[in-house]
Amino acid sequence: MSPATLPPAATPPAATDDETGRPADGALPARDRLLRAAAALFYDHGIAGTGIDAIVARAGVAKKSLYNNFASKADLVNQYLEARHGEWLGLYARRAAVAETPLDRVLAVFDAYRDHAEFAYEHGFRGCGLLNAAAELAAGDIGRQAVRRHKEEVEALLATPLVGLAGGDGARAARLAKRLAFLLEGAMARAGLEGQSTLMIEARSMAEEMVRDMMADGGADLK
Repeated sequence: MSPATLPPAATPPAATDDETGRPADGALPARDRLLRAAAALFYDHGIAGTGIDAIVARAGVAKKSLYNNFASKADLVNQYLEARHGEWLGLYARRAAVAETPLDRVLAVFDAYRDHAEFAYEHGFRGCGLLNAAAELAAGDIGRQAVRRHKEEVEALLATPLVGLAGGDGARAARLAKRLAFLLEGAMARAGLEGQSTLMIEARSMAEEMVRDMMADGGADLK
């Protein structure tokens, strides 16, 4: 089953269109410009590798403006994590809107991950920005907790349509959703190392096979 055809996607927040590397829309409010600048720099260079001076320079605002909008760099990081997850939820919503069956809605999660992998990142695709950020944060940091919640939400998005496909067996659906989530995140990590989305396409095919195997073992009709 191939992905559904979608209307053109919006330009990703981290994308730029000029030689300065600054966000394309200079008319954005300072807070949005700072978030966009931080998103690009955090993804390309890491949180620890990105200083406040680099963020404000890219955003084209005064340093005072950053502290007027964010309590600290840590606050900016947390807002970046929320914005990045929201960005992915938008991609998923587009995919889910054209999904015609429960199986399509499961695969829409994989398609949305692929869409994220195929953004026009300035310095190439480096895997999941949330997990990359979490790897830099201390154990117990609220940012890591946020990433965990986001990943649990993705697993829930997989589980919901699986309940019907499992004939109403919620426990069975949850078990498969967890396996699919492991497949999804593992494929994203490997795809990030390769710098391309090919493995996300393979993971999607594996996911479809796993769901169909469950159906053949006694679930509901795929439609």
